[in-house]
Parts: sequence; structure tokens; C-alpha cells
Amino acid sequence: MPTPKALVIRTAGTNCDVELCRAFTLAGSEVDLIHLDRLLAKPEQIASFDLIGFPGGFSYGDDIASGRIKAMHTREKLMPELLKAADRGVPMIGICNGFQVMVQIGLLPGRNNHESCVALSDNDHGRFIDQWVSMKPNADSNCIWTQGLNAFDDEILYPVAHGEGRFVTKDSATLESLKANNQIALRYGSDINGSVEQIAGICDPTGRIFGLMPHPERALEWNRHPFWTRLDERTKQTQTPGLSIFTSAVEAVAKQTA
Repeated sequence: MPTPKALVIRTAGTNCDVELCRAFTLAGSEVDLIHLDRLLAKPEQIASFDLIGFPGGFSYGDDIASGRIKAMHTREKLMPELLKAADRGVPMIGICNGFQVMVQIGLLPGRNNHESCVALSDNDHGRFIDQWVSMKPNADSNCIWTQGLNAFDDEILYPVAHGEGRFVTKDSATLESLKANNQIALRYGSDINGSVEQIAGICDPTGRIFGLMPHPERALEWNRHPFWTRLDERTKQTQTPGLSIFTSAVEAVAKQTA
């Protein structure tokens, strides 16, 4: 079967694009790292990819607000091709700044929402946080990216690094809709930024488009784990929860094209 091809969209200020490329590569896909300007000039390039990644960082310096300028350019020129990709079942992931972009362009929480009903706002304590945080996957979610996380018995830890990561909803009806559709894929193990119900990541109703604030692409090997010297040797021989995010999606694509 053909090797899945992943697109990672970089631009000025993104700083996790190389890590995201490596994550897709370790998961078994080919990867092209393409600057946003090149895609804006030729949006039809998107049609040749099987997975799409929006990396973290501080796109365009996060001027105005986090991800706002990248979202504006993406929404203006790339949305038709991104929606076509969604229609053919292309898995997409947005991490940190990428999550903020996906929410602002309307890929999350779902393309049927004609107005913004969720957002990533300033952390409630007003500080940038940079630390490892416990995560709790939602076993009921249909998110293809997090399916492998349910197999981990030990505590799952991911690094976070954001100042505008507080997940909020427009109203209680939006929150109830996310719950009813099993779109809440990942929660923080504790309240680190004031996110409603400690939500760390959501997917669209199909389970293929996923956004999260933590950085699984920074946790691809066990020796990145904050307590890795205390882990038993059997654990160190398995893949990490960070890599699992990407292998789950790549395997889903491979099964679809088999």
C-alpha cells in the first residue's frame, strides 16, 4: 500500500514544525514541510496529501492575538481546499498555535458552525505556562488521533507552553453539544489555565480533525519524559503517548487506503 503523505504548514514564527514533521515520519508517513505563502500561491497542492498538520509556535509573532494573522490568510485562500480535504476524510491536527488557528478558521469544533462558538483565551492566572501536565483521554471520544491513548495504564504526561490556552465555549449549549457528540477528546488532569471542564483538546464530529493545546510532538521518546530514569525497562521499549497520537492517525489512513 502507498505510504501516507503528510503536509505540515509552516510560516513566520512557527517553531514546532520540525518536531511535527519528525512525529509524522516516526509514525510511518512521508512529510512535506511547506511555507504558507507557497500554499497561498497554489492552494491545489493540498489535494495531494493524506494528513495535514498545523504546528505550534507564535505565528507572525502572535500579533493582535494568538494565531490570528495565520488564520486570516488561511481562511481567505485555503479554506476551499481544506474543506475538500475534510470531505475526503483527511485527518488534520492543530497543536497549540495550530489549535488556535483551526478554531478561528472554523475547522473546529465543526464546519457546520457558522459562527465562532469556542475559543482559546488568556490563561485565567494571566501567566505563560511551560511545564509537563497530566492528561486524561476520553475513552468515549471517536477521535482517531487519541484512540491509542486508551491503552496506557500509567499517567500520561505532555508538555504545555502557552499564554492563551484557556478553552472556553460561547454558552452552556455549546459545551453540552461537545459532550453529546463525544468531541471532547482530551482533558487536563488538573486545572492549569481555567479551561472549562479542564478541556485540553477537541475533535470535530467525524473524529478526524483534532486540536489540542499540549505538545505530543515534544514527547516522542521516553528520555524526554520528566521522570524517565524512574520508568521500568519494559515501558521504555514501547512507544510513548506522544508518538501514539500520530501512529493512530497514520494507521487509520493506511487502513482507509488499503
